[in-house]
Amino acid sequence: MVITSSCEIQAEINSKYDRESELKAFDDSKAGVKGLVDSGIAKVPRIFIHEKHKLGGNSGSGDYKPTIPVIDFQDVEKDSIVRCEITDKVRSACENWGFFQVINHGISLTTLEEIINGVRRFHELDSTQKKELYSRSETRTVTYNTNFDFYQAPATNWRDSLYSVMAPRPPDLEELPAVCRDIMTEYSDEVMKFGHILFGLMSEALGLNSNHLKEMGCAEGLYFIGHYYPECPEPELTLGFSEHTDSGFLAVVLQDQMGGLQVLNQDQWIDVSPIPGSLIVNVGDMTQARN
Repeated sequence: MVITSSCEIQAEINSKYDRESELKAFDDSKAGVKGLVDSGIAKVPRIFIHEKHKLGGNSGSGDYKPTIPVIDFQDVEKDSIVRCEITDKVRSACENWGFFQVINHGISLTTLEEIINGVRRFHELDSTQKKELYSRSETRTVTYNTNFDFYQAPATNWRDSLYSVMAPRPPDLEELPAVCRDIMTEYSDEVMKFGHILFGLMSEALGLNSNHLKEMGCAEGLYFIGHYYPECPEPELTLGFSEHTDSGFLAVVLQDQMGGLQVLNQDQWIDVSPIPGSLIVNVGDMTQARN
C-alpha cells in the first residue's frame, strides 16, 4: 500500500496546471466572466482563485470605524466663502486620505442611475453581441474585455469591463455600444465639467491660481471604464478588484448601492459605504508630494 501525502497530491495537481493555456482559452472565447456565469458553472475556474484571500476577507475590525470624508459642493461656484471652506476640506482629504465622497456635485441622480443601468445593459447582452468589441488592442478607442492585466496578474479578477477614451478625442458615436451610447456621452460631458471644478479647487488648495492644474493639461483627458461584477458561485475564492494604487491620474468613481469599495487607511481596510447620488474621488498618486 502506497501512502501519498496531501502535499504530494497538491504538487501533482500544480504540475498539471497550465495557466497560460487556460488564460488563452478563456480569452479566445470572448465571452468574459459573464459568459462563464451564463454557462452555468458551479466552480470558480482556477485562473480566478486568489490564494491569499482563500481564508476570508481582510477588512478592518474592532472599534476603529472611520469613513472617508464627505464634502458638499453646494454653491461652490456661487459663494466665495463657501468655496474657501470646501477648498480647505479638499486639502485635508487629499492630505490625509487621498479619497473623498462628493455630494451636490451638479450631476443629476437620473444621469448617475442611467449610466449604471447603461453599463449593466451592455454587459448583460448576449455574448455574440459583444464579441466584436472584445479586444486587448491599445489602439482601439472602444473595447471590452476581462482584466486589462489579464496575462500579467498572478490571479484574474472576477469582472468584465467596457473601456472608451472619451476626451480629448472622443470616438465616433457609432463606435460606442448602442445600448449605452447616449448616456456614456452625456455622463462623460458632465464628469468633464465636474473635473474642471475639482481641479480648480485642488489648485487653490495648493496655494496656486485656480487654473493652474487645468493649464498643465490635467483636465483634458477622460477615460471611461464601466466595470461589471457577475454573480460568483464561490465569492470567498476570488476578488472583483485586487488591491492597487492609481498612479498618474485622478479617478472619479461611481459605485452602485451594493457597494464593495475599500480604501487603505492607517494599515486598515475601510469600507466605503455608498451615498446615493455621490461621486467618489480618488486623487491617486498624482498629488503625492515627492522629495
